[in-house]
Amino acid sequence: MGSVSENLQRNLPKVAIMTRNLTKDIVSDSESGRPRLDRLDNAILVALAQDARISITDLAARIGLSKSPTQARLRRLETQGVIKGYRALLDPIRLGLDHVAFVEVRLTETREAALEAFNAAVRAVPQVEQAHMIAGRYDYLLKVRTRNMTDYRHVLGEVISNLPYVDATSTFVAMEAVKEVMLPDIGADGLT
Repeated sequence: MGSVSENLQRNLPKVAIMTRNLTKDIVSDSESGRPRLDRLDNAILVALAQDARISITDLAARIGLSKSPTQARLRRLETQGVIKGYRALLDPIRLGLDHVAFVEVRLTETREAALEAFNAAVRAVPQVEQAHMIAGRYDYLLKVRTRNMTDYRHVLGEVISNLPYVDATSTFVAMEAVKEVMLPDIGADGLT
C-alpha cells in the first residue's frame, strides 16, 4: 500500500475528470443565455418543486450526491436565477377565493409606453394572479381570483377597466380547475 500522498497523486487525474464532468454543463448556453442544466440540476429542481422544505441531507440522498456538492449546486441555481425563491402554496378554496375568471384585455394602443404603463398598473392589482401579453384579437390574458361574482364584477368594473389604455375586456369564468401545476415535468435534458 502506498502513502496518502502517493494515493492522492495516483487519483488526482480521476478527481479532475469527475470535477470536469460535474461542472461541464453548468455554464450558460451562449445562444439563449439560459444556464445549462444537467441531470443532477434537474433532479434538484424536481425534488424542490415537490417539497421545497426538503433538508439538504434528504435532497443529497435523493439525487445521489453528498451534502457539499448538493449545497453548491443549489446555491448556483439560486444565484443564476433558476430558483427564484421559496414560498408556501396556499389553498385558495380554503381561503374562500374560489371564483376564477380569465379576462382578455384589449388596449387602445400597443406602443411601448402604453404596454409599460399597463404592465406596471396590472402588477399592482392583488386579485390578478397572472398577466400574459398574448398575440391575437386581444393584447393580454389575465387570471383573476376573487371570493365571488360580486367581488369579481367590482374588480373588473372599478379596477381592471380603469387600468391605463384599456379599451375592451372579455371574461371567461372558470367552472373547475382540471389541472394546475407550478412547473411542467423536468426530464433529464431539461424541461420536457
